[in-house]
Amino acid sequence: MQMIKKNWNGLSRTLATVSLCCAAAMSLQGCVELVVGSAVMGTFAASDRRTFGAQTEDKAIVIKGETRLARSLGDTAHVNVNSFNRRVLLTGEVADEQTKAAAERELRGVEGVLSVMNEIQISGISNFSARSNDALITTKVKASLVDTKDLYANAFKVVTEGSVVYLLGRVTQREGNQAAEVAASVGGVRKVVKVLEYISEEELKAMTVQPNKTEKTETNN
Repeated sequence: MQMIKKNWNGLSRTLATVSLCCAAAMSLQGCVELVVGSAVMGTFAASDRRTFGAQTEDKAIVIKGETRLARSLGDTAHVNVNSFNRRVLLTGEVADEQTKAAAERELRGVEGVLSVMNEIQISGISNFSARSNDALITTKVKASLVDTKDLYANAFKVVTEGSVVYLLGRVTQREGNQAAEVAASVGGVRKVVKVLEYISEEELKAMTVQPNKTEKTETNN
């Protein structure tokens, strides 16, 4: 009984220490946010340039689209649904043109979809090895975008199917061209397809909120 009590006391002290650390961190959070708040806002604005509503709709479109395809195509096809700013990209493999057209019709019937780019291939369903290779290429492309100066990697959604890289996002012409060059230089990439919504440099600048001196002076507690 003494051993149990001793262990419980030790655990209690540990939990208390963790709680104090969390409380201290939260008490400092307000000050930290005053320092970096506007910088964080600018980063997020430049990283994901969709509105919150569009992001939510994109998730709903993917779920609804996949549900409709599963119901109509069953296990006879392999189709991936991606949506960015309500613009849908379909990739994968189906047995014939009729099935490919049917998949597109299903997605066009989903509420909120503005357009559908049908990149589904007429071929046998890809195997695990091919899909694993595609996942690896996607990871390598994302890493290369992160390492590229003057590019906001999170402004791009990267999809790879059959070693073909698809770039989605709301970007400037300059960013789109630069990202395509970076993706094309990654080993194993067969082709790069830009599925991009272009914005002007002025629009990009307006999205990015810069920190100012007034907010910095407020951090002196």
